[in-house]
Amino acid sequence: MTVLDDRIAMADENTQRLDDWFERLERMPVPEGIRVEIVGGTVYMTPQRDTHWEIIRRIVRAVEDRFGMDVRVFSDVRIDFPGHENGLCPDVAVLRSSAEKDGEGRWRYQDVEFVFEVISEGTATNDYGPKKAAYATAEVPLYVIADPYQGRCYVYTDPKNGDYVTRTKVDFGDDIDLTGTVADLTVSTAAFPRDRSPLA
Repeated sequence: MTVLDDRIAMADENTQRLDDWFERLERMPVPEGIRVEIVGGTVYMTPQRDTHWEIIRRIVRAVEDRFGMDVRVFSDVRIDFPGHENGLCPDVAVLRSSAEKDGEGRWRYQDVEFVFEVISEGTATNDYGPKKAAYATAEVPLYVIADPYQGRCYVYTDPKNGDYVTRTKVDFGDDIDLTGTVADLTVSTAAFPRDRSPLA
């Protein structure tokens, strides 16, 4: 067996375990407004705060204003990423226009052009840590974190060896200029709300 065969077998095994987990989770009485995803084999359930949703809505609106209503933009939709059991549900994921679902009816990480995550209370370490690593390993060319607790965004570009080479900090109130990236748009943060509660 080659190294490639081993990796394919591991990916198939991870996908099967993720499918089993998500099937179980779908049978559970998870309340509406609770986001569920699996990061590194651990299930996270987090309530979506109004601050969180307002930022997501403004990002989606900026993407639709730039690319039209037919753009493939999703929120909280499962996409399996490389690594140990990463069934991630990005806050905002934009896929290339030619993206098609796989044989299982899911979107492929290889078609993700850029991702935005909005920091949630209790799961911030995932966005800054294992999820960032998963996106970089998948070679997602652009990853943006909006952090309402710090009142700033972080723009990550140039994925290499499981991390991003370039990080740019943008304070709330300033525009996120992504015109030189695959996103080719500018996102205003002037109306991004701050969250004054302590970050868990």
